Amino acid sequence: MNFKRPLILASSSPRRQFLLKEAGFVFTIDSPDIDESFPESMPHDQVPSYLAKKKATALSAKINHEIVIAADTVVILGNKILNKPANRDEAIQMLSLLSGATHRVITAVCLLSKTKVVSFDDRTEVSFVDLSTDEIEFYIDTYKPFDKAGAYGAQDWLGMVGIEKINGSYFNVMGLPMHKVYQQLLLF
Repeated sequence: MNFKRPLILASSSPRRQFLLKEAGFVFTIDSPDIDESFPESMPHDQVPSYLAKKKATALSAKINHEIVIAADTVVILGNKILNKPANRDEAIQMLSLLSGATHRVITAVCLLSKTKVVSFDDRTEVSFVDLSTDEIEFYIDTYKPFDKAGAYGAQDWLGMVGIEKINGSYFNVMGLPMHKVYQQLLLF
């Protein structure tokens, strides 16, 4: 899909790039290097919106007629955010927590131009079957999910064999709620 204005994806995520390409979007990539920290007192469901806006505004000085698409995804289990794991041990710990449990995935998107900013999010519940230690370690050692919130990708082996149920958008779990992105870009 070719929109009236050029699109810039503010992300190095291969999954977000894949989704936009598969949907026929024409875009360039300019991934800002930002500090992805957030205030500890911030409610968990506001974190992805805060970070998506931070990513988008990091490119505001570079744009003229373009629309920036920035996104951030968090995995929330109970009252805890599971960010990208720092190492193998942390990934094992995260997936052990997700095993046999239901968690929330929130992806927030910020669309930014010189004159307009629109933010929105999508929320999906994901339920995993009970995962064995062998399955978790196989996945981590084979797929190295260190760039993924919650230490997994729904499109990877673990998602295929471990996700029992998804309530909401599958593409949101992959990192970009395409149905909402498309609708918002039509209005932009």
